[in-house]
Amino acid sequence: MNSLSSLIATFAKGIAHSRIALLGAMLVTALFPFLLGTLLYDAIWDMRNTYFAAAAYLFLGPMVLLGLVLVFLGLFFFRGKEDVRLFTLDYLRDYFTNPERFSRMRKLLFVFVFISCTMFCIFGVITYRSYNYMNSTSFCTDFCHMVMEPQKVAHQNSPHSQVTCVECHLGNNAKWFEKAKISGLQQVINVLGHSYSTPIKTPISHLRPDRAVCEECHRPGLFHGEKLIVREKFLTDENNTSVKTVILFKVGSAGDRSVSPHGYHWHVAEENRLVYTATDPERMNIPIIRFKESTAPEKVFTTDGAAAVLKQKKDNLETREMDCMDCHNRPTHNYLSAGEALDQKIMAGKIPSDLPYIKRQALDLITRTYASQNEAAAQIAAELRNWYRINYPEVDVNNGKLASAVLGVQAAYKENVFPEMKVGWGSYVDHIGHGENFDRGCFRCHDGKHFNSKGEPISNKCDTCHVIFAQDDPDPQILKTLKGR
Repeated sequence: MNSLSSLIATFAKGIAHSRIALLGAMLVTALFPFLLGTLLYDAIWDMRNTYFAAAAYLFLGPMVLLGLVLVFLGLFFFRGKEDVRLFTLDYLRDYFTNPERFSRMRKLLFVFVFISCTMFCIFGVITYRSYNYMNSTSFCTDFCHMVMEPQKVAHQNSPHSQVTCVECHLGNNAKWFEKAKISGLQQVINVLGHSYSTPIKTPISHLRPDRAVCEECHRPGLFHGEKLIVREKFLTDENNTSVKTVILFKVGSAGDRSVSPHGYHWHVAEENRLVYTATDPERMNIPIIRFKESTAPEKVFTTDGAAAVLKQKKDNLETREMDCMDCHNRPTHNYLSAGEALDQKIMAGKIPSDLPYIKRQALDLITRTYASQNEAAAQIAAELRNWYRINYPEVDVNNGKLASAVLGVQAAYKENVFPEMKVGWGSYVDHIGHGENFDRGCFRCHDGKHFNSKGEPISNKCDTCHVIFAQDDPDPQILKTLKGR
């Protein structure tokens, strides 16, 4: 007991004789109880509020650690001019050979070990919890709420909503973790200084190696066969007529021990190597393509005037081997077109399809320009109710179907358009297929404008990747056949 009291007295006396240690002790004394309470709460009940977590792990934790470091430095390095010779060889020899002084030195060693162990324990806990917090989806999306709101909503509505941000953007590679954190620090500075781009640019060059990301879950070598897709949409006529497009996609395979590469996953087969050169950061303009198929000689396809373009843009060229992200460039943060967004809400029953002209009126309203989502929601509600009151008075403005339609149309807008961040319909390009624009996606290469030395173009035939059995047909015969009718 006396030894403990003496140790505490020595510790307190040492702090009192150093302003640095005293400042550190004040920080620890003031902040550690709050940090300890936060750690216990998070361990037992799981802290959901990202701002409280940020305060704990990005402010309280580092400040407590700073306080402990100051205590350590103050006790052993900044105790006044009379202790400048504290760690000289003669001074230490005298302490270890003199019994009276050795007792004091032993107390100092106990203090040193106690502080060191305390620091390591706290540092370990805080580092572990901080690491987990900074790798959480809530930190990536909620901490910079307005800036990352479009990405958050798109992620929540995607097939990869259960995959955390870091699993794709970072992974387990330490090199890319460090690169992303350095990039993230710059992004935090941009947010604080309001110098971020609107909309947020797609981090094409900041993701870790793309194929390594995708193949942690997906295995292209096993993508065999074809896939039948039925796409439904609704016309803008009075009855919101449902029409269907039936497509057989040639998924094919990237090849394995028994099946040679075929279908559109041929592009990423291990025995094939496809390299292209782009002249812009978005990789939209591709003047030259090289590919080598298995043991066949390399084939080179270029556009007219490719040599002049490459020379003119030599400082902005990027040559890379094609991988998953060249087609699946928005596998998670994908935004729908206005028509697709409404079609999905109608198919899900969020917008009743038996309201006359609901697709047409909704499409007109959500494609207008609004200053904010709140303004859009108010305008959509007011104009929809007013239009039905004038044109279809038999549709009661308080009718549950109309109220449901208003909510559905508002949701279609809010999930895809964010005026504050200048994210509108078509702000982000999706390279899957070709959609409404024939200058993107597959047609960056399969445009009939890339020729080899023999004048042969890269194929752009429709049946290379899919077969269309029906298009915008209210009652496709192929579906009747498949159902045995």
